[in-house]
Amino acid sequence: MKPCPKCNQDVPAAEHSCPYCGIVFAKYYKYHGNASSPATDSPQVVIHIVPPADTLFGNDVYRDNETIFLGRCLLLPGFLVWSWLLITPGLASNAVGESFLHLVNLPFHEAGHVIFRPFGQFITSLGGTLGQILMPTICMLTLLLKTHDPFGAGLCLWWVGENFLDIAPYINDARAGQLPLLGGNFGHSAPYGFHDWEYLLTESGLLAQDHTLAKLAQLLGAILMIGSLMGCGYVLLKQRQALTDSKPD
Repeated sequence: MKPCPKCNQDVPAAEHSCPYCGIVFAKYYKYHGNASSPATDSPQVVIHIVPPADTLFGNDVYRDNETIFLGRCLLLPGFLVWSWLLITPGLASNAVGESFLHLVNLPFHEAGHVIFRPFGQFITSLGGTLGQILMPTICMLTLLLKTHDPFGAGLCLWWVGENFLDIAPYINDARAGQLPLLGGNFGHSAPYGFHDWEYLLTESGLLAQDHTLAKLAQLLGAILMIGSLMGCGYVLLKQRQALTDSKPD
């Protein structure tokens, strides 16, 4: 015998319907479930709680890697010395323009002109500078958000600052036109529009402020470079603490 799920009357186990209330068991259980069937486990939802970031630029995927830590410790002093050599000579020396990094930045500058060409002459001229700044910025965001490498992201921010130093002499040369341009031209003899910043500042009415704007670019670049290396130093400090805490007593 089995109880009817509707009227609770005892019904022979072989019956397919209840002789008292008339329900068909198969149809009833199809919509209401069979209480006598073993309960199935409900799917479990697992929530992973990500601990809050405890470094300046976010979670560090390499924080427990001692080899990476040692490599970073070697890189940071080198970048500090490099920054000193690029920043301290000042704007007039064009020390950045004489460094090999200028040749690294140059293809991104020229690519920027091509990429921004559909947006008109002014943006095309500005595109060279934008290309120089966008490339290290994209690298920085990729390392920070995709690969979770705050130290690498910090060095890319340093590269952003170095590009501002690289741009500053070009801005400073807007009126003088003394810097050699691509193809062997000079700003004072090249056709109008060939020297990016002569064109940009002339068209925007800021040509007389070329030296001031160059100094601002130089200052911004120096701040970004120094600030990024301070951030990298903080990342190293947190990584050292993590490695110390993970070692057995």
